[in-house]
Amino acid sequence: MAASDFPDLPRFPVGLELAEALTVASQQLHEASTRHNTLRTAAKLAVHIMPGAEHAGVSEIERGKKLRTLAWTDEVVRSAEARHTGREPHGRWEQLWHSPVARITDSEADDGWDVLTALGLRSALSLRLRADRRRLTVLTAYARKPGVFDEEATRIGRLFTAHVSIALDSATVREQLTEAMHTRDLIGQATGILMERQGIDAAAAFESLVRASQRENVKLRDIARRIVGIHNST
Repeated sequence: MAASDFPDLPRFPVGLELAEALTVASQQLHEASTRHNTLRTAAKLAVHIMPGAEHAGVSEIERGKKLRTLAWTDEVVRSAEARHTGREPHGRWEQLWHSPVARITDSEADDGWDVLTALGLRSALSLRLRADRRRLTVLTAYARKPGVFDEEATRIGRLFTAHVSIALDSATVREQLTEAMHTRDLIGQATGILMERQGIDAAAAFESLVRASQRENVKLRDIARRIVGIHNST
């Protein structure tokens, strides 16, 4: 990831420079328009903020299921995490259900990390972004040398991921509000169409939508979308 991607950020800042870099990073994260863009920005920023990081990715792990990569800095990360697709998550990732941090000091000496070794990745630092009963969201930084991610790198990584988590929550809320507004508009349009077609008032039209939703076991917005789509195509 080229340093020019974020010209306002020093590479691996320390001291007061770190505080300023985290402020700039926070602004970059909050400017991302969607959850997906927030995760992509976080992966890119990680190689600037986290000492020793050369590559980074964000993955989602469902309990009892497989790992899915959501964002990555480059094809090295995409390849590394894609090779875990179809496998049970490694124990190091499973550790993140109980701890905010998991580290790989040297993939050559750690059983089960032949995937990383084959790609020349020796060190990894995984940091939990989100966790609930079913799902983990994890940011992982990678390096080609062993023993890169020490306690100081972990501390800085946790400071950075705290900002990422806040930005991710904000992006999620924005998306939910946008979807809610879109849904409200769809239902309003569908209600208007039914009022015009059936000569009924708004309350009766809305009740008709609700009954159709319950009868077909389909979400109200999907019933509304169908009615609006049919109306617009005629």
